[in-house]
Amino acid sequence: MSGFHDEIYLDCRPEDVWAYVIDPVHLPEWQASAVSAEQLDDGPFGLGSRIRVTRHLGRREVAMTMECTEYEPMRSWSVRGIDGPVRGDFHGEIIPMDEGRRTHMTMDLDFEGHGIGKVLLPLVVRPQVRKEMPRNERLLREHLEHA
Repeated sequence: MSGFHDEIYLDCRPEDVWAYVIDPVHLPEWQASAVSAEQLDDGPFGLGSRIRVTRHLGRREVAMTMECTEYEPMRSWSVRGIDGPVRGDFHGEIIPMDEGRRTHMTMDLDFEGHGIGKVLLPLVVRPQVRKEMPRNERLLREHLEHA
């Protein structure tokens, strides 16, 4: 996957990071463009789960459905967009450090445009994500290290 890559080192336990980032309810807390997120199916989040995320996309709010395509508990997960003009493809990985006292987290994100999304990607989406990623990292750190 190409596109965007980010790495963050967190002064908290990997299990705390996992519990927070894997829960769709928390997306609007640490992703600046996320307005709301809800899981569409019953049970715990895992392989095959679908979530509906509404995001600011430029000046509009756009709802999109994401599906979990990889799920290795306490280690990694992937979600991909299955509808909407801009479909994200995200992969996250959590790596324990310092005997489980700290966490190294990697995030890879890319997009596919459909219809008007092909125009929005270079003009709106990619510049917005480039600007947003450092803020998301700061928000994630604030919620996890200062909780």
